[in-house]
Amino acid sequence: MRNRFDRELTALHDLLIEMGTLSQKSIETAKDALLQQDRQLARQVYEYEREVDEKEKEVERRCLKLLLQQQPVASDLRVISTALKIITDLERISDQSCDIAELADRMADQPYIKQLVDIPKMAEAVIKMVKESIDAFVTSDIDLAQRVVAQDDVVDDLFNQVKNDLIALIRKDANNGEQAVDLLMVAKYLERIGDHATNVAEWVVFSITGEHKNERVL
Repeated sequence: MRNRFDRELTALHDLLIEMGTLSQKSIETAKDALLQQDRQLARQVYEYEREVDEKEKEVERRCLKLLLQQQPVASDLRVISTALKIITDLERISDQSCDIAELADRMADQPYIKQLVDIPKMAEAVIKMVKESIDAFVTSDIDLAQRVVAQDDVVDDLFNQVKNDLIALIRKDANNGEQAVDLLMVAKYLERIGDHATNVAEWVVFSITGEHKNERVL
């Protein structure tokens, strides 16, 4: 019985890796659509979102099956409940990648009011956070999870830099306003993606320790 349960957990891990990989691809493709001003790439992001939604439902089914058909101990319950929390954040990451793709599509025919430097840095940072948070869950690596949490400060600093730069451009020329707001929203969505990756990492810590944000849960 235990061997069967462990096999089911391994399959669950594999699904989460697939879902995490799709979420990473959605961010990467949204970033490329923005930088290359490519509408076809922007549309591809919506395909990834649909796949992520399908994976989310499959993970939910597997988690419920494990809870109903097996007799999980406390550590198993933490893993299963963590998986259910993680897929919510991964689904939101794909949603926000779609929001970025929508803005990229809107700006596809416009020359940018400034060279995009910090926004691509933000995208790369959050892609790494998403990947490492999933890796931390699969390998039960609490140190890696904590490094992901710490990385969120870097993303927040980049967001503040983008915001300050765009405000300065608006003050210089009010005609920059509309696109500046769109670019600021791109940065805000990336910042939220960083928050979701942080959530994943914090739930990984819970799956290992039973504590969530220093509070004992299970």
